Amino acid sequence: MISINDQTSTIYKWTFQLVESSGIDGQTAQILTAAILLVSLFILLFLIDYLLKFLFNSVLLKLMKKANNHWANYLSGNKILIHITRIILVAVSQQFLPVIFSGFSSFNAISYKMLSILMLFFIYRLLNSILKTVRDILRSSKAFANKPVDSYLQVMQIFSIFILITLTVSVLTGNSPWSFLVSLGAASAVLMLVFKDTILGFVASIQVSANDSVRVGDWIEMPKYGVDGDILEINLNNVRVQNFDKTIVTIPTYTLLSDSFKNYRGMQETGGRRLKRAINIKISTIRYMDEKDLSELKNIALLKSFIEEREQKIREYNVQNNFDNEVKVNGRRMTNIGLFRAYITAFAKNNSSINQEMTLMVRQLPPTSKGLPLELYMFTDGTDWAFFEDTMSDIFDHLFGAIHYFDLEVFEEPSSDDLRLLFGRKPDVSVDE
Repeated sequence: MISINDQTSTIYKWTFQLVESSGIDGQTAQILTAAILLVSLFILLFLIDYLLKFLFNSVLLKLMKKANNHWANYLSGNKILIHITRIILVAVSQQFLPVIFSGFSSFNAISYKMLSILMLFFIYRLLNSILKTVRDILRSSKAFANKPVDSYLQVMQIFSIFILITLTVSVLTGNSPWSFLVSLGAASAVLMLVFKDTILGFVASIQVSANDSVRVGDWIEMPKYGVDGDILEINLNNVRVQNFDKTIVTIPTYTLLSDSFKNYRGMQETGGRRLKRAINIKISTIRYMDEKDLSELKNIALLKSFIEEREQKIREYNVQNNFDNEVKVNGRRMTNIGLFRAYITAFAKNNSSINQEMTLMVRQLPPTSKGLPLELYMFTDGTDWAFFEDTMSDIFDHLFGAIHYFDLEVFEEPSSDDLRLLFGRKPDVSVDE
């Protein structure tokens, strides 16, 4: 079996003899032979490039697209087929160039090293494109849609670049790659310092992925770094977050381990967003309710059954314990704030925007100098920000309008009593006669 080098040597000899037979001297014949063969090689490479592009683009990709295979877009977008074509062209050149420049030993050695380095570079580009294609395929998968795939890609890229540099130095110096690696051992401390952020980011990416603490698309909050928005990207060195004001914040990946942050994913997955806000009731307006007050409040549909049941229980209790009903503090009586709290609870339970499967309560907080806080603690039936704000505003709009039916007042500073004292009384003015 005849090898390619033997065939190319035969072509070189035949071309040289043909040129020499035309009466050209030996040295000139060598230069002219190399030029002719070099031009022929360029034409051959052009034809190979054309045929490979036709095969890949017009045949392979079209077949994959007809089969509705998304891989065709990934292969084309990441230029995998282009890099394969370049590797084939460099491999063909490696076979022919040493023969073409066989009469020029010094140039032959240089061309061999340059082609070897070029081959390594294109192999690296091909590997990088394959990694990007794998990343795109994983991103399209539901299992890896929220995983920090970019971090793993960058680790592989760094490792590939390291191998490329090692082999390139080996080709240029003619030494074994192991000797270069041994020399790097002495510089390991410097490398650790240079790649400190990369190493920390790599470790953080692995732990973040293993613990599933954050994903792409999560809403996180880190006040220390001005972060309050959705994660756009998690890579080896940093995390990109788009805040709700549309600004982009970039933080180092390892801060997800070194600093605390709030992740709202749990809230979004449960389907309910917590509503926790209080109305400060003016304590001086809290009082017992008499029969007239109760009869008026029975006109409120949400309270009628509650008041009637409560009245029955209070009546039985007071009769059983023989309390004097003339003194209001004796026995049990309903208060306006108690009925208002019952009304808020009934209103929330009949509100379709409130999640009825999650915690729902209205509670009193400890009194303060600003009145008695009546806190609403419940969850909306949706996590969208605009929906949450609209629901909360609608509830409190209604409650601020309804509170006067219970003869209650919201605490103000200064209060209405202070304003009456300030403007309702004529000041004493003495006029010197």
